[in-house]
Amino acid sequence: MHKQTIALIDDDRNILTSLSIALEKEGFNVQTYIDGESALIGLTRTPPDLAVIDIKMPKMDGEELLKKLRKKTSLPVIFLTSKDDEIDELLGLKLGADDFVKKSGGFSIKILIERIRVQLRKKDSSNVLEENKSLIAHGRLKLDPSQLECEWNGKQLPDKLTTTEFLIVKELAKRPGIIKERGQLMDIAYREDTDIEDRTIDSHVKRIRKKFKKVDPDFSAIETRYGSGYRWNVS
Repeated sequence: MHKQTIALIDDDRNILTSLSIALEKEGFNVQTYIDGESALIGLTRTPPDLAVIDIKMPKMDGEELLKKLRKKTSLPVIFLTSKDDEIDELLGLKLGADDFVKKSGGFSIKILIERIRVQLRKKDSSNVLEENKSLIAHGRLKLDPSQLECEWNGKQLPDKLTTTEFLIVKELAKRPGIIKERGQLMDIAYREDTDIEDRTIDSHVKRIRKKFKKVDPDFSAIETRYGSGYRWNVS
């Protein structure tokens, strides 16, 4: 049976050791990196199935590492932070992180492992995208679930959608004009009873719009319905 590989990037060697032991007990292969620079090289040469990245690190912090990774891959990423406030969380989601776990306030390795499993289930095409393996076309939008690639007006998005972003676009576009509440999008994007708040979906949608506007500055297909949610604009 194929073992999935998790990359851990953190400048705290104690955390790397404890997380590595826990993940290996759960049947994962583990790659570890002590800073962002070495991680960028290693993740590019030997891509894992998912990366867990600490935000505050020397040489290259997690935010910069994620920016560089997102130019090359839609690899699922979970951010770790030691802060209690929301600033790092919102910034991380805007940069393209798929999920977020705080190290402060009673950090739970068990919760992190469950979040990892949620993201891996989404990434697994045999589970998440099995219903639509062929190209999907909705007007000017084309989606390729097998490669997580997206085209708009015949142009491929230069910044690839993450798995979470792809699922949100797919869900909105398949029923144009129908309002999808944030809770519905959370269920589709996360497929698990996790502690996800409304602002998480809002941050993902902002990131999606930004990626589409790189090929179409006038992109307005995702309409915000204040107090309700979002819908794919049929016009």
